[in-house]
Amino acid sequence: MVFRQAAHTLADHALVPRPTARRKPALAFTRRRLLHGGALIAAAPAIKVLTGASPIEAARAQAAPVDLKWRHGLSLFGDVKYPEGFKHFDYVNPDAPSGGAVRQIGLGTFDNFNPVVSGVKGSIALAVGLIYESLTLPSLDEVSTEYGALAESVAYPDDFSYVVYRLRKEARWHDGKPVTPDDVIFSLDSLKMHHPQYAAYYRHVVKAEKTGERDVTFTFDAPGNRELPQIVGQLMVLPKHWWEGTDDAGKRRDISATTLEPPLGSAAYRIKSFEAARSVTLERVKDYWGLNSNFNVGRNNFDELRYDYFRDGTVALEAFKGGQVDWRTENSAKNWATAYDFPAVKEGRVVLEEFPNRSSGVMQAFAPNIRREKFSDPRVRRALNFAFDFETMNQQLFFGQYTRIASYFEGTELASSGLPEGRELEILEPVRAEVPPEVFTAPYSNPVGGSSEAVRANLREGMKLLKDAGYEVRGGKQVDGKTGAPFEIELLAEDPSFERVLLSYKPSLERMGITVSIRTIDSTQYENRLRTWDFDMVVASWGESLSPGNEQREFWGSRAADMPGSRNIVGIKNPAIDKLIERVIFATDRADLVAATHALDRVLLWNNYVVPQWTYSKVRTARWDRFGRPAEMPKYGLSAFPALWWYDAGKAAKVGNRS
Repeated sequence: MVFRQAAHTLADHALVPRPTARRKPALAFTRRRLLHGGALIAAAPAIKVLTGASPIEAARAQAAPVDLKWRHGLSLFGDVKYPEGFKHFDYVNPDAPSGGAVRQIGLGTFDNFNPVVSGVKGSIALAVGLIYESLTLPSLDEVSTEYGALAESVAYPDDFSYVVYRLRKEARWHDGKPVTPDDVIFSLDSLKMHHPQYAAYYRHVVKAEKTGERDVTFTFDAPGNRELPQIVGQLMVLPKHWWEGTDDAGKRRDISATTLEPPLGSAAYRIKSFEAARSVTLERVKDYWGLNSNFNVGRNNFDELRYDYFRDGTVALEAFKGGQVDWRTENSAKNWATAYDFPAVKEGRVVLEEFPNRSSGVMQAFAPNIRREKFSDPRVRRALNFAFDFETMNQQLFFGQYTRIASYFEGTELASSGLPEGRELEILEPVRAEVPPEVFTAPYSNPVGGSSEAVRANLREGMKLLKDAGYEVRGGKQVDGKTGAPFEIELLAEDPSFERVLLSYKPSLERMGITVSIRTIDSTQYENRLRTWDFDMVVASWGESLSPGNEQREFWGSRAADMPGSRNIVGIKNPAIDKLIERVIFATDRADLVAATHALDRVLLWNNYVVPQWTYSKVRTARWDRFGRPAEMPKYGLSAFPALWWYDAGKAAKVGNRS
């Protein structure tokens, strides 16, 4: 599960996946592990399928009533850490002071507060996700475990064919009205109708219905998918009565359109003020219904969260150095090595700190659009990898800080290595005839450069692969041997700071005879071109949790390849990969999940769909020293800023007034 994600910024390090929902990711990167419990609904020997009903619904209709066991948390393949009625998470400071404000950076622009059409229309504001609660909240010191937020409890049968969530009776919208099952149903239906990524993510939820005063039952299209009950818990719940009402001008609101009217929420914050495309300020809700709930104790301590937008990363950095913003996550190795030598750092008023990333893996890569014929041959795509001299780029541009990515699940135990054996080999055997033979005969590796000899050898190998794929060199240019069409690539970007990376890659491609152009466009144009698959090659990133599942269909599944706005940016349509994705989703235990993910990773790699880039195992941060934090940070929480931090008036006095 990797659908809750943070907003992305483009720099020379890691691309954080585009905003698609409130947490995950990266939210943000916790997921998956459901408790095994509840009584199995026994289907009759012969089931008469009711008109308009799924087989699961028909089975439920004819099955004897059963008592399901209600749970306060969900965890796949394991038990939850915190008992029912726990006071607070171990990683928070329950006595954290409340108050103060923090100013953060947004890159690009925004023109929308409606999350239902985020990634489809307009540019969503960073702050929007923080005004909504979902049914559950992830625990940051457990692998993919979640506890009730809007929901107080959850129940499901042993076959995972449906799940029931019971809402807290005290859950309220900011206008004082209760959160109801109708709100939950409305949210699911709206997201599935208007947002392609949510439609794919929740497509196995065939029905949501009110089954009690505070109960919502979600029915799935088939049993056995352990992840679906928890995926449903991640649903961002929207207020039906507000979206179906009218604005101050008497105009009916439209859930399918962008809006800059601050929406009604249910979480600890609401939008206080904004300047379109420039800034958004959230304020803490004083009468927030969940203020003293166990999932909120020690969290959401700031009175105000302000996000100032900058169209250029260099300007944003200078704003931080000038004291105009308080916190910065640094994605540039060059900046980290050279840009933080200003007086406030030397004086200790600005703190530089790295936080280990234990919660997620990543594939970041040059991603060709294989919907286009020129990229359809895996030999061509492998040749593009031979043209990429990572080692030289790492030294010249990145001060040697990065390591090369060699897995779609880089940085986790889910990354494949060596040759397949044991359970992984068993999983791969049924697709042996459908995958590259190297899957079984050679560990995957990227070409290694770094010296003139190695670079020349790599270019020769790349040229040979292009020749084998039907290309010829005419007049120093690669052309299609049959049509004579030149091999041309447009490298498309949206962040000017990434141009130096593209400019470093360009000469190597040109030495192989490929004509290369680089085009940087604004974020709105970029989004539109990605949605319509109008590109040759982009830089893309896919964040992976420690428990992958249904989102893999969205990343690599054949169905997603033709779905506008999906995360299958490359355009992969491969029956073997579809089968392996299903093996991941329907894994029976943790060992089976790891083996299935290794198999999927290996097949993705040996199809050479992308040119892997680089990664860094820590999150670099810089902050003006005005804040406090728990003594022990959560294992899977990255920096956990600002959720677990607080304003420290004593430190702030020493640092001095803000600009």
